[in-house]
Amino acid sequence: MSEVGTGLRRNVSMVISVILVTFISLTFVGAAILLQSQIGQMKGYWYDRAQVAVYFCTASSDIGNCDLVEATQEQKDLVEAQLTSTTLAPLIDRFEFEDHDQAFARYQEQFSDNEFADFVTPDFLNEAYWVNLKDPTQSDALVESLTGFAGVEEVKDQRKYLDPIFAALNAASITAIGIAGLMLVAAVLLISTTIRLSAFSRRKELGIMRLVGASNRFIQTPFIIEGVIAALIGSVLAAGAVLAIVKFFVQGYLGSTIQTTTAFIGMGDALLVAPILIGIGVVLAAASASVAISRYLKV
Repeated sequence: MSEVGTGLRRNVSMVISVILVTFISLTFVGAAILLQSQIGQMKGYWYDRAQVAVYFCTASSDIGNCDLVEATQEQKDLVEAQLTSTTLAPLIDRFEFEDHDQAFARYQEQFSDNEFADFVTPDFLNEAYWVNLKDPTQSDALVESLTGFAGVEEVKDQRKYLDPIFAALNAASITAIGIAGLMLVAAVLLISTTIRLSAFSRRKELGIMRLVGASNRFIQTPFIIEGVIAALIGSVLAAGAVLAIVKFFVQGYLGSTIQTTTAFIGMGDALLVAPILIGIGVVLAAASASVAISRYLKV
């Protein structure tokens, strides 16, 4: 331990660099892991609640099966009959009809700050059936079954709106992992350089130790411990940063700002990630320091 203390004092600036690089890289690793966990929770929540919307034609619609003619009551009844048929009923959990006035009320609630909201009238908005499926992955059967019906403008699976959001989050997670990987490589190289410099500064002592019969393991151990201590400090700081992010940003800021029933990751998830980060830091430091000092002693 005396040798370890001497090595750390002689290379203070390099040790601080190792701590900072390890801290930043492992913080990115932790953030990527937590982001993947959050994506999984969001998918489980929103995909289960995603609905299939069966939009009916309006007098101003000319797409799909529409020809600037409002869907008739008979056409709506045919769609409802199909929803309750033996083919689709087993797939459906529940469904409800939304008329023009209800659609207008929902529009006003969602787009109250939009300057064009005042120009929208109820008859401009589609009437629709909103369908909740028992298994959202079977939405294609419903879409294919109802798309060709007369009076139906479009059958839209809301999961298609969610896919770009989750794709963007996954891209952010992959980017974080990529940056973390580069930073971890930098940390490994920096630890190796630090150990070699520490060994070079004590080359006379090492020579004497080898002459009196000290084993390689006895000589290597202090250098490995130096790398582990520096990386351990950075790992602990990264674990603390991850806990702080979840506590103050996710649960504190997002939890109070985004008033939804979406389940955010909690301190339990962060506490699971923290030891993983510490383990990664210690193992990488021990391995890189061991390789570096072994190669130095062979020269």
